[in-house]
Amino acid sequence: MSICLELENAQVGYTNGFTVSGISFGAKFGTITGIIGPNGSGKSTLFKGICADLPLQQGAILLDNKHLEKLSLLEKAQKMAVVTQFTDKYAISVEEYVMLGRTPYRKPFQMFETATDRHIVEHYMKLTDVFRLRHKQMLQLSGGEQQLASIARALAQEPQLLLLDEPTAHLDISHQVQILDLVQHLSNKLNIAVLLIIHDLNLASEYCDFLVMMNEGCVFVKGSPEEVLNYKNIETVYKTLVVVEPNPLSKKPAVFLVSEKMKRQIDK
Repeated sequence: MSICLELENAQVGYTNGFTVSGISFGAKFGTITGIIGPNGSGKSTLFKGICADLPLQQGAILLDNKHLEKLSLLEKAQKMAVVTQFTDKYAISVEEYVMLGRTPYRKPFQMFETATDRHIVEHYMKLTDVFRLRHKQMLQLSGGEQQLASIARALAQEPQLLLLDEPTAHLDISHQVQILDLVQHLSNKLNIAVLLIIHDLNLASEYCDFLVMMNEGCVFVKGSPEEVLNYKNIETVYKTLVVVEPNPLSKKPAVFLVSEKMKRQIDK
């Protein structure tokens, strides 16, 4: 599998503020890469740098072998799409909302969507199971439905790279699984690279092909879930006692928390 997104010793951040530095990893087509780490470790700053919302200060960020900072806004919008954890609650229908994903492909002075636009939007609404909601207002949807509509809009951009900022935040376990099952299916079916920030280590283990664990503005460790999610790495970075055992079905690492009460019992 070829690399879609590559960071080479990248440093991004705020002027006279927090930066992440020395970041090197690649995200391959058809795979899911997860960025994990405790609060304040630099996940969001790195994500904003990859989205080009923060300037690249050193190193390189390459998207499809092209330097990100040299791409026009239109080229970026055609090559990568972003889904945040907070969906914009516009007073428009789901179909109109998803159609916004076709904006990067509109020609100058084009007032209305084309037949191709309508076909693409319908296709991705069906793939994400929001076609049945197409006439509903975005304001009427549940949190999980809004997230699915946001993913449909992003896919309507036909990107090579899909960026997801905590896509399962604020969702119950059934919607978390539904969203990540969909993302995994789309990554394989459409052969797109997916990069996501995710807090839940067990979800990261189960769904991600490659993990980047951040700590204090740097990459602490990177690799497969089996390489990254061991108790030593987790306890060092998260400062929390855990037990890590293989999931009995998938054999991926499963992380179990140890409460303070249990620690006292163990220490007796």
